[in-house]
Amino acid sequence: MPNWLNDAVFYEIYPQSFYDSNGDGIGDLQGIIQKLDYVKNLGCNAIWLNPVYDSPFMDAGYDVRDYKRVAPRYGTNEDLVRLFEEAHTRGIKILLDLVPGHTSDTHPWFSEAKKAAENEFSNRYIFTRSVWDAPPEYRMMCGICERNGNYMVNYFSSQPALNYGFYEITHPEWQLPPDHPDCRKTVEAIKDIIRFWLDKGADGFRVDMADSLVKNDDEKIATAKIWRSVREMLDKEYPEAALVAEWCWPQRAINDGGFHMDFYLDHVGNGYCKLFRAGLWGSDAVFNKNGCGDLKGFVDEYLPRYNQTKDNGYISFMTNNHDMPRVTAYLDKQAIKLVNAFIFTMPGVPFLYYGDELGMRYQADLISKEGGFSRTGSRTPMQWNSGKNLGFSESDEPYLPVDKSADAPTVENQKNDPDSIYKVVTDMIALRHRYPDLRGNGELEFMYEEGKIPFAYRRGSLVMYFNPLGVDFKINTRYDGDVIYKLGSAEIKDGVIHMQPQSFLMIETL
Repeated sequence: MPNWLNDAVFYEIYPQSFYDSNGDGIGDLQGIIQKLDYVKNLGCNAIWLNPVYDSPFMDAGYDVRDYKRVAPRYGTNEDLVRLFEEAHTRGIKILLDLVPGHTSDTHPWFSEAKKAAENEFSNRYIFTRSVWDAPPEYRMMCGICERNGNYMVNYFSSQPALNYGFYEITHPEWQLPPDHPDCRKTVEAIKDIIRFWLDKGADGFRVDMADSLVKNDDEKIATAKIWRSVREMLDKEYPEAALVAEWCWPQRAINDGGFHMDFYLDHVGNGYCKLFRAGLWGSDAVFNKNGCGDLKGFVDEYLPRYNQTKDNGYISFMTNNHDMPRVTAYLDKQAIKLVNAFIFTMPGVPFLYYGDELGMRYQADLISKEGGFSRTGSRTPMQWNSGKNLGFSESDEPYLPVDKSADAPTVENQKNDPDSIYKVVTDMIALRHRYPDLRGNGELEFMYEEGKIPFAYRRGSLVMYFNPLGVDFKINTRYDGDVIYKLGSAEIKDGVIHMQPQSFLMIETL
């Protein structure tokens, strides 16, 4: 296990929307290099970089055309290597985004696989035996290539699924088992990509759709076996490299698959959703001040997962990501401050989505860009200052429009505002680095009455009290100590925590 993960705080950068250094309207690698000191000053010591590979951008770069070449709009391979170097001089690690489940339909592998004549790539993707064979239980593209067969896609029609085999074979005439030599070649091709970028200075990978490899693998037994083989390779050849899974099943991702981290994602009805987004626009979220949230639903799901995986890896909370509406669409400013206090004091390795430190708004109803659809409103340009395009770009037509509101939050107007979300985020990250009890894994004890809110939890010598409700509340406590941090009005008096609406208190026990 890489030791650096225990004190890691990640910053997710969507490269096309972070900073445009050359005025073409699209963010780029040189722009990220120029803003590394900003990331460091947030307290973030690691970056997850969304895909920067060559792509036709039918799905924002998650449709890879060449895994070993940086997309020209972002720069060159040399620029990416310089980013690694510049980040490392600042003590910042960089994870690239690995997309192992599918490629673009313009990838050279697929161009070969589509040919009628059999070749070394014929089984790199999943084709049926006949153009008339398109089983409805699978997502297939029909009749659009020279080869007599239809191919499976993972997501959009332009994303043919790579072939790792089928755990349960239902159509033996075209489905291969995971141990077939051609399926093993697919695994080795992905390992080759991993080695390529680690050798150039990358510190690991976030893995897109990590559970999607082997088909008909409901229990993910064969898929986890593949990732375990990747972990064994890393342990032997790159022991400081890290993997984080887009899986949201830590027992399988971490314990079975060998991932160092697994994202706690916003799936409908799960614990993450119950905390921040449940109900109509967050009306039933724990952190909504109306008091309709279900804390017990979160704790009952999260704690067993944490206890079963804490010795092997980390469950990673995120403020948002490029696939979710920003939390500003759901919760008010004070609630968002409490959300950040929660995320950065919980176990695991936290991820901060670019712009969330400012309270950037989700821009609804934007025209879909590069396969974003409803996600487009969470991918708008970073807001730096009051200048043209809020400091993102000098272009007259930026990649996506910036927030046109007169009160749009920017780094310039938030950084020195004592009432800003920025201040809370940077304060909480600093506390996380300062107190070992707030890092990675360790003690976690929740305190609540039958799932009621307010609530508290203890991590070592530190106790965090939350009143996300819109009314005053008193909490009896068995702890006494020094106040380390608070939001809103909260105080300890005679063994009782007095908390005004939407408040937070952190104490260090005596």
